[in-house]
Amino acid sequence: MKPFDAVIIGGGAAGLMCAVQTAWGGGEVLVIEHERVVAKKLRITGKGRCNVTNNCDAKTVLDNTVSNPRFMYSSLSGFSPEDTMAFFEMLGVELKTERGNRVFPVSDNANDIADCLINTAKQAGVKIVRENAKEILFEEGKAVGVRCDNDTFFGNNIVVATGGKSYPKTGSTGDGYAFAKAAGHNVTEITPSLVPMVTAQKAECAEMMGLSLRNVTLSLCEKGKDKPLYSELGEMLFTHFGVSGPLVLSASAHIKDFKNGKYHILIDLKPALDNDKLDKRILRDFEDSKNRDFSNSLGRLLPAKLIPVIIRRTGIDGAKKVNQITKAEREKLISEIKEFRLDISALRPIDEAIITRGGVDVREIDPKTMRSKKTDNLYFIGEVLDIDAYTGGFNLQLAFASAVSAAHDIVS
Repeated sequence: MKPFDAVIIGGGAAGLMCAVQTAWGGGEVLVIEHERVVAKKLRITGKGRCNVTNNCDAKTVLDNTVSNPRFMYSSLSGFSPEDTMAFFEMLGVELKTERGNRVFPVSDNANDIADCLINTAKQAGVKIVRENAKEILFEEGKAVGVRCDNDTFFGNNIVVATGGKSYPKTGSTGDGYAFAKAAGHNVTEITPSLVPMVTAQKAECAEMMGLSLRNVTLSLCEKGKDKPLYSELGEMLFTHFGVSGPLVLSASAHIKDFKNGKYHILIDLKPALDNDKLDKRILRDFEDSKNRDFSNSLGRLLPAKLIPVIIRRTGIDGAKKVNQITKAEREKLISEIKEFRLDISALRPIDEAIITRGGVDVREIDPKTMRSKKTDNLYFIGEVLDIDAYTGGFNLQLAFASAVSAAHDIVS
């Protein structure tokens, strides 16, 4: 049987984009997918809405890439967010841009993105088989095929697009790392990224469970370092175990060597007000309710679920009348509002992470083509590589850009 021009292991975002682009370039393509539902993880991204890219330039994507951004420079120059948007809109998927330049399908349905890739691949002649890839076959230093449970498929080029280890129920089981090691590649440490955080103040967070904060600034701090590792304005959420939400997920991307007690976050609940302006605001609120108890005076300043926690932290008696609150007590209140501290005791497990940090060492991959420097005719694309970025559509953009680079090289 004549070998395929490309055998792609993995029918996710990167694998399908690579398949489409290779087929459009005239290549005969086979995609091996071990899940019954193709593009299963893509269908749940963005809470089922699929944040498909970010409406920005390539430089902004690189600025939001945490691990090895330089490696992606060439790929993003060749396939930018604008190209991703044009690709899907050309194929009939209407897109919209929301806050933070996040791009979603107008339908708010991730299935539209997944089905678009699958249908386009099939229309281009791509063959998709439901098989479990077990081993990449090599001959004389070249990748020549893939052995599966029930069959063996041969190809002039083998592409590993297996994803990472996050959300294993969607098929991301880490198989690609074993394939990489068998081909002589180094795989960097695999850890969760874009993942919720467990806090030492679990009881306080559980008390505020479900509370979403908007327009707050979250800073991630490391013990012994003067400057925060990360500081950004946005949204976050309290949970029964700690904190989650966009700011928390992005901050987690900077936790590289986790140890209990090493990291904490500071939340500025009123970033638009400096200490002086906040003091004046508090005094105005107190003036309007000077005969009230302290515990009943903060309703216009803070969300209801947060008030009891803040009051306990200040040490001020909640039954104290606001006209008796001292300047020192006000300063303590301001301190808690401007620097609400939570100590990070753990990260949630990798199967709750949006993406995986770590992967195939990019020093061993050609950044222009995604071709292995160790083994001929072998490519690695998408999350299996040691690349990861913040939330906001950046990780899918990295997957698409790397996929297109490989496809163009295969058919060139």
